[in-house]
This record gives sequence, C-alpha cells and structure tokens, in this order.
Amino acid sequence: MPLYSLTPLSEHALLGLWHLTEMPPALHSLLPHSAHYASQQPAVRDLTRQAQWLAGRALTHTLLRKLTSVHALLLNDVNGRPYLEQLPDFAVSLSHSGEWVAGIVAAQGRVGTDVELIRPKAQHLATRFLAETERANAGDDLAKYSLYWSAKETLYKLHSRRGVVFKEQLLLNPFELREAGVLTGHLLLENFRSQHQISYQRLATDYVLTYCVEDATHG
Repeated sequence: MPLYSLTPLSEHALLGLWHLTEMPPALHSLLPHSAHYASQQPAVRDLTRQAQWLAGRALTHTLLRKLTSVHALLLNDVNGRPYLEQLPDFAVSLSHSGEWVAGIVAAQGRVGTDVELIRPKAQHLATRFLAETERANAGDDLAKYSLYWSAKETLYKLHSRRGVVFKEQLLLNPFELREAGVLTGHLLLENFRSQHQISYQRLATDYVLTYCVEDATHG
C-alpha cells in the first residue's frame, strides 16, 4: 500500500509517509480537485519527479481528512511553501527523496519535515552548510551528514525565513546516531534566538527522516 504510515504527533498534527510505487496516472486518480492539480503540476518530464509531486498532494489530502471535513486546495506561496487556501490557520510541510514522500498537516502552529536519501553528496557539500563543530561530529559517517542536512532543512521550513545561512544560523548540538532520536537545533538571528527539538528516524537502511511540530505559542 503506498500510504506507509500515519502517526499522530500531537492533538492537532499528523505525520504521513508515502512509499512511492505508482506512476503519475495512478496518482492522478487518487486526487480530489483533479483539474486544479493538473493546472498546478510543474512542467517536468521526469516521471519520478511528477510522481513525487502528485504523491505529496495525495498524502496531504489523506492527512487532511483525518483532521477536518473542510475541503481545501493545496497551493504554494511565492517562496514555494505549501499552504491550504481555505484553511489559513493550518500548517503543511512536504518533502520527497527517491521512493519516499513525507508530509505533516497540523491544525495550528508551525511544522517542518524533510526526508533524505543517504548519499555522499551531503558530505561533499558539508563545508557549505555545516559549522566546524558539526563536521567534526559527523566524522566520516555518511548517514550523519545526511541527517544534519535533513534536520537543518526541517528547521528552515519551520521558520520559513529567507536568507538564512545554514552553517552559521541553523546549528545542531552534537549527537550520537541511533535508529531514532531527538536532535536539539538552534536558530540564531541578529535579534532573535530560539531552540527546537527535531525528531528523526531511519527509513529502511538508506533514508533519514526529520520532523518538528510546534504549537502556535512557541518562540
């Protein structure tokens, strides 16, 4: 079944994982408001990217039906951040990598999620997004580099602030990698600092998932 799991994260928020096995035509058939999404779909030829985009919408509506009976359209703002047009107080975060699509829908507050395939790319780019202490903690562990990247992506999505420098303003405490756990992250801006708990887990053997949900009163 493509819908791999649904996990309550709070009274108001659900995390969903979609194991992508379908081609785009099958995913189109699962979507409500099919004309809307057909008009919004990015013009890319790659079938995997098409399927990832469609699965993200199918997953969003699956989660939404668990939280409300309101019919809403998923759109993207000028920064690419997803939102529900008819439910302005709801929060949505989506991510995809390879055969996995992750999504969170919450009735309030802020959310962020990211899924990443473990691969050498994150280590190769480490000087661009990791502080020296973070690179030292990662060592030669490809999974830790991918997890650092994923956690920073989640924290970035949580705040949706343009121009944030990942290696200086999104920092993570050193950690020991496990199958699942919680990372402590920090957002450091000129006139604002905040601390956040980012949950993570391994998916199969070659993917990492991170996510964070915060209510409307946090920081």
